[in-house]
Amino acid sequence: MRVALPDSALGAARVSLRAELTRRRRAVSAGERAAAARRATLNADRALHLAAGQRIAAYAALPAELDSAPLIALAQSRGCRIFLPRIDRRRRSRGMRFIELDGPLRENRLGIGEPEGLTAVSARWLDVVFLPLVGFDRRGLRLGTGGGFYDRAFAFRHLRRVWHKPLLVGFGYAFQQVEPLAAASHDVALDAVVTDEGFIRCTTG
Repeated sequence: MRVALPDSALGAARVSLRAELTRRRRAVSAGERAAAARRATLNADRALHLAAGQRIAAYAALPAELDSAPLIALAQSRGCRIFLPRIDRRRRSRGMRFIELDGPLRENRLGIGEPEGLTAVSARWLDVVFLPLVGFDRRGLRLGTGGGFYDRAFAFRHLRRVWHKPLLVGFGYAFQQVEPLAAASHDVALDAVVTDEGFIRCTTG
């Protein structure tokens, strides 16, 4: 059974772990990063069989993150509709929307590339969402950068008992797996994780 610890008790531990895993990501060379992204994309293809017409959400990778460009190119070649997250530009807002990728990206205040288009889709109606990772465990708990945008966007999954769409899939390096992560009350679990070494079906997503 998954037990969530008080959020206040997780802060210092998560900050320390996040810093260590971020350091390891930054130590990956450009060549190793590109090769790992290609391997992870092949693993995603084998496991998920992306098909024409699916609504696929991905992310514009920051330099330290596993590059999502090969994954996006694969999904586009299969006829999928691609959506990327866009953070609400009102500084007091903590919301995130998914906008169809149909043109150039513009960097937001955090340095993340975002689509400029107008076609948005509710997070509830996406088919597969590939999420960036700082860390993860086999149960599907995800350690992100600490902004909480994905947890808020998919918080509705806490209210469901049967229908779990969209499929939430972490996309990262195998070395980002840690065991175990302590759960916070707001965490939304992943269904699976794709890495450069394989595909992991999570136990609580």
